[in-house]
Amino acid sequence: QVQLAESGGALVQPGGSLRLSCAASGFTFNLATMNWYRQAPGQEREWVAFIGAPRTIIRYAESVKGRFTISRDNVKNMLFLEMNNLKPEDTAIYYCNAYFGGSNFWGKGTLVTVSS
Repeated sequence: QVQLAESGGALVQPGGSLRLSCAASGFTFNLATMNWYRQAPGQEREWVAFIGAPRTIIRYAESVKGRFTISRDNVKNMLFLEMNNLKPEDTAIYYCNAYFGGSNFWGKGTLVTVSS
């Protein structure tokens, strides 16, 4: 079965950095396009970053451009999100998303809290 497992969320001070990971299994990872989404308390889910397959086309939401970097390791079936210069408004549950075979699949999320 398709499984996506996020990890790496933590409490961090403004200006700090975190690296989120997503371990993927149950599908051909290198054929899937991958995304990171996030959802802050009381707000709608927001798309954050995209990385394509088989070519590594990358897109970011305007709110994170220049601060976040999405990447993937197709040998280890892992998706990553490097987050730098974190702001309080980045506080959210971050979700790993996979798209393949005409369907979307989701992880359970990892919590990032940015606060002093």
